[in-house]
Amino acid sequence: MISNLITSVINFYVFLVFAYVIMSWFRPSGFLYDVYAMLATICEPYIGLFRRIVPSGGGIDFSPWVAILVLQWIVGPVLINLLAILGL
Repeated sequence: MISNLITSVINFYVFLVFAYVIMSWFRPSGFLYDVYAMLATICEPYIGLFRRIVPSGGGIDFSPWVAILVLQWIVGPVLINLLAILGL
C-alpha cells in the first residue's frame, strides 16, 4: 500500500521534471510562464544537485536525465525496500 504511494509520488515527480525540461526548450509566456516558474521552483533544487556533478556535453544538459534515473532506479527501490524491512 505505502510502496504504491511512493511509486506514484516518484512517477509524478518524474513527470514534473520531464515537463520542466520540455518547457525549458521553448520561451513560455503568459500563463505557461507561470507554470514554468512553478515547475522550476519544484524541480530545480533536485536537478541542481546533479548539475554540479554531471558535466554538460556540448551544450546539452544531461543532469535532468541523471536525476530521473537516480530517482527511479536508486531512491525509489531503496525507499520501498526500507519500508518492507520496517514492515510497512
